[in-house]
Amino acid sequence: MELLIMVLMLLMLIGASNVINRFIPFVPVPIVQIALGVAAAYMPGFHHVPLDPELFLVLFIAPLLFNDGKVIPRDELWRLRKYILLMALGLVFATVLLAGPFIHWLIPAIPLAASFALAAILSPTDAVAVGSLSSRVKLPGSMMRLLEGEALMNDASGLVAFNFAIAAALSGEFSLPTAIGSFIVIAAGGLILGAVLGFAVIWLRLFLRRLGIEDVTLHMLLIIVTPFVIFLAAEECHVSGILAVVAAGLVHSIERERLESSSSRLRVVSDSTWSVILYVLNGLVFILLGLEIPEVVAAVWEDPAYNNARAIGYIFAVTALLLLIRFAWVWLTNRRHSRTALLMTLSGVRGALTLAAAFSIPAFFNNGRPFPERGLMLYICAGVILLTLVSASVFLPLLTRGAKKAAGEAREERGVNEREARIRMLESGLRTIREEMTEENKREAVDMMSEYNRRLQRTRLEGRADYRKEWRTTIAIRLEAMKAEREVVLSLQREEKITEAMGSRMLTAISQMELILSKRLILKRTAILTWFAAKRLLFGKGRASRISPDHPNWQTFKEARLACIRGAIERLKELEAEGGAERDIVRAVLADYKEMELRLQHDWFMDAGKSGRKELSGELELKAIQAERNEIQAMFEQGDIDRNLAGCLRSDVNYREASVFESRTVHAEGAH
Repeated sequence: MELLIMVLMLLMLIGASNVINRFIPFVPVPIVQIALGVAAAYMPGFHHVPLDPELFLVLFIAPLLFNDGKVIPRDELWRLRKYILLMALGLVFATVLLAGPFIHWLIPAIPLAASFALAAILSPTDAVAVGSLSSRVKLPGSMMRLLEGEALMNDASGLVAFNFAIAAALSGEFSLPTAIGSFIVIAAGGLILGAVLGFAVIWLRLFLRRLGIEDVTLHMLLIIVTPFVIFLAAEECHVSGILAVVAAGLVHSIERERLESSSSRLRVVSDSTWSVILYVLNGLVFILLGLEIPEVVAAVWEDPAYNNARAIGYIFAVTALLLLIRFAWVWLTNRRHSRTALLMTLSGVRGALTLAAAFSIPAFFNNGRPFPERGLMLYICAGVILLTLVSASVFLPLLTRGAKKAAGEAREERGVNEREARIRMLESGLRTIREEMTEENKREAVDMMSEYNRRLQRTRLEGRADYRKEWRTTIAIRLEAMKAEREVVLSLQREEKITEAMGSRMLTAISQMELILSKRLILKRTAILTWFAAKRLLFGKGRASRISPDHPNWQTFKEARLACIRGAIERLKELEAEGGAERDIVRAVLADYKEMELRLQHDWFMDAGKSGRKELSGELELKAIQAERNEIQAMFEQGDIDRNLAGCLRSDVNYREASVFESRTVHAEGAH
């Protein structure tokens, strides 16, 4: 029961950290979570569980690195492969070789082999901490990809170097050729085994699909357990489990499109499930780090054998050396500008993996003698983690503020910032409607997609210099489509498939719509009138065409209208095939005609106001609105929009959501 209560409290702390971050956004979430973890450690009755390094690696690091491997852009990873290897391998080993002797010189009580071990676990950057930077600091895309690629790979090299150094400290023996050979076997073995097992999992999922087993829950279970199984299998084979899960993640990213394209529902469930898992794991990593810090600090702070001021000085000296080595390496190997090299240096934050590895330092030698200065090594690790996190949080925003301001001014001058944000919102809602469409709600989904497409078209054109020109092009294309409709009506009259009276009504309706389109009205009014004219023509509500579904000639009229619509669609497809700058406009008009065809074909307008249909429509619209809200938050966290614009966009979404709820409430009361 105590363990359950502790887990629930940790989850509550994760939620609280994000709430706190909304009020103090200038403080990164990881630092807030570490602070909450430290506070929780002093709570009376809180059940503290010692950090198990092996369990920490498999439970937290494996799934996080697997997901990072899945989502990182493969083309950019390959393009930056040279620099990533230089950072993930070269920098790690350079740090070990340079920082190890320095630590031994600074603290002679730590043996040389143990100093190398401490330098090894301090050398890799933390993938979770690196990812947290992107929400506050708008680093250049290539730099962020380089940091992510480095964090994916350097954990393995740092841990391998650490294990060899600890083995040398325990046995007193070390062979460089043996170490190099073992490292190659461990690294290459981990990559190969991870790739093979990753393909095996993919083959299993495809095999299940061929058997007709499309159960989303089963496929999600396979995806979730994959990183844990692969990590444990790799460690059992004495190769790098970290590199194995990274390789498996990259394999899954290659095959993701083929696996999930046939099941949009699986993709939606997968993305939602992983977002929750990552949210919890990321939070737990830093809260657990905070839980361990008081015990680590107290071991040194309360020991009279240590001078507290000198111990703090050790942390600053080691951190300064690590940053200096990183700056020199980036500047020399990547030929970066000094400011860029400084950004890369400060972005190399250390995280919970460093402390977890430090906890794996044995407390005693094989002969029972205590491991020298183990407590001080843990203390230095905790201090370096905090100092690098705080340094990045304070100085990176200052260094990137000018670039962000210039980028923001440039976006304002182009006048695309808000428009692009609204386009991304609408595209997110449209994507959700497509994914949620079923046979049951298909007609509501088509209606809603049509509305979203119209809003997208208006938003794309607003504020552009050629706004009026493109609307004139839109009108010209619609007139061309109506010309095709007129030709179909005349053909049906000649073939006597419709009566002269019906043909006359249809031609009159077409003429009315052409008249509306041809008039030089205000553009927005033109769009609105065009849509209502189309609805009038479709549903038979115009004076020239009062034919309703209960009319004896309805079926004939319906077939004639479908023929007109299909004639217009064929003409629009010809225009689309011709290409040109107006292809997007042709596709938008084509989408309108296809929607009219579907509605008329299935008589979807006949029961649109029924209670069940209203309920389906409301549920679908609320899901689309939530997708828009999620996109706003994602844009804000990525730094694409500022807080003011995010608030403005949220207000629009909240207003629409309130309207949907009000409509549903009124409809429900009317039904009763």
